Amino acid sequence: MYVLTLVTQKGGSGKSTLAVGLAVAAMEIGERVAFVEADPQGTISKWKERRGSAYPRVDRAADPAEIERALSRLEAEGIGLAIIDTAATNNTLAMRAIARADLCLIPARASPADIEAAIPTLIAIRRLNRRFAFVLNQTPPRGGRLSEAATSLGVLALPYVVQRNDHQDALGMGLGVTEFAQEGKASEEVRELWRWVLKKLVEGSLDHEPHAKKATCYPYALCATLAGGAYRGGEPSR
Repeated sequence: MYVLTLVTQKGGSGKSTLAVGLAVAAMEIGERVAFVEADPQGTISKWKERRGSAYPRVDRAADPAEIERALSRLEAEGIGLAIIDTAATNNTLAMRAIARADLCLIPARASPADIEAAIPTLIAIRRLNRRFAFVLNQTPPRGGRLSEAATSLGVLALPYVVQRNDHQDALGMGLGVTEFAQEGKASEEVRELWRWVLKKLVEGSLDHEPHAKKATCYPYALCATLAGGAYRGGEPSR
């Protein structure tokens, strides 16, 4: 099971909305996804209540031990991707979520203040020796700020996620943006971002298992996406 943690101590960065979008994009290609919500604000739990569907599952965690128990349960149940959504703080809960991550995503808006506010989170991630990438989120459709922000960040997930109404409208209806507006620009960006994240997750797995064969080191759904095929519930089509 891969663990993806969205983390930053800056509030208003769009962590939960981005987590929901990525989860639903992963489910589209057949991946079994679950959330571990480590944010007392409960944005994802509220979204799930509006959703009216059993999937994806949401387990809430109020302390570090609950994160461990939730991840153990999910892995035992055959979940392929666990997404941990954290609060806007660097508390012990967030630190455990970082420590358990195969990849940390740090959402940040394209402003110096937002990027500077993420520095303590980055320091914590580096201290725990975890892989990470910044995601430029809620960006303007165009402008010089993007290139300036990208230059300052270092490891940057692509593409940028532009501020579009579809994201909030989807969240309000209990949907992922790729369900709400399947052919929209927002959906295109989130699907592409998921492919980028997936590639990094798989690369990290291969780094730690240099002798593993690709066919057995990650779920068929993930193989299909990387190969450019469609997931059919068993093996990726070619």
